[in-house]
Amino acid sequence: MKILIIPNRGRSYNAVRPEAECYIALAEAGHDVTVISSGTNAYIDRYKKSKVKFIELKTLKKHSWAVIKQIRQYIKANNIDIVYATESKGIPNAAFACIGTKAKLVVYRGTSGGMYKTDPSNYLCMLHPRINGVIGVSSAVSANVREKVRGAIKANVETIYKGHDLSWYKEDAADLVSLGSNKKYFNILCVGSPRHHKGTHILLDAAKELNDIEDLRIILVGDNLDKQAFIDQINNSGMSEHILQPGFRSDVPAIAKACDLLILPSLSKEGLTRTVLESLSNGTPVVSSANDGVVETIENGFNGYLVPIGDVQAMADKIRMLYNDRVLLEKLSNHAQDIIKDKMSHHKTVTHMEAYFEKIIAQN
Repeated sequence: MKILIIPNRGRSYNAVRPEAECYIALAEAGHDVTVISSGTNAYIDRYKKSKVKFIELKTLKKHSWAVIKQIRQYIKANNIDIVYATESKGIPNAAFACIGTKAKLVVYRGTSGGMYKTDPSNYLCMLHPRINGVIGVSSAVSANVREKVRGAIKANVETIYKGHDLSWYKEDAADLVSLGSNKKYFNILCVGSPRHHKGTHILLDAAKELNDIEDLRIILVGDNLDKQAFIDQINNSGMSEHILQPGFRSDVPAIAKACDLLILPSLSKEGLTRTVLESLSNGTPVVSSANDGVVETIENGFNGYLVPIGDVQAMADKIRMLYNDRVLLEKLSNHAQDIIKDKMSHHKTVTHMEAYFEKIIAQN
């Protein structure tokens, strides 16, 4: 197959690794794979050292005639079979570039909800009539997409997990001392955000219920968390000295490896949260709100626990339970990697994606 990919650029190497390694694996399997992306792509050095061809985009604009022309010329000159676009700025340009060519266009969807038919802008992106298929990151995402896309391509909406490989996580755990903690404490990690739907405020409310635990440390990773609302919550929690804020970090998997738990307090319909898979890959169990993607990943009492979305007390109770029961915590840790070895494996993702592309190409 001749495959042209317009991928997610990513803020860090780890952020794009699962999908990028799929493209590289397809190239190593003998397919002709070209990645066209910005020069700021977090995976650019790895791409350039692999069998993937890398071409730099002219611009990052969502609707750009220069980019449409660049993609279209490449499709026609190289007889491309499949164009796969995975981010919101790439999908509209890819859709218009594919018009009048034989290339089949596949796009990626990573979140549930949205794609409203009453919003005309969606017909320039996820509901564009030139799209031939959609890859959903979870079953919940795929179900939502099938409800929205035109009937002709409903059968071409498939779930392909962003699989991980345990060999990616052999590096040492992060130095907790550099984060203001150490191994003698019970360390929990949350990758936070000021956006309400990420639920950072839920964890901070739960912290208030846990302020009697002297050796609890909450490592809150993420930028733009210096908002007054969060500052007030932290100050009023009785845990201000126990909540550590190292800001944005590109080494989240290594931090997860050093911690006892990952907490995901999201309020929205997540697709398949990368930090959850990174944590499980490192043997760190997860306590998460029961949002769409995570329920396909976390099994209660096996590799973590799910709590009702927005339930502060339930989240606090599960953290306290695992703090008090280290035997149970160890059991969860021992099973954390199981799902990565099977259901969420990188090898399965590559095999599934290859078969899916071949199916789309075979259609008239």
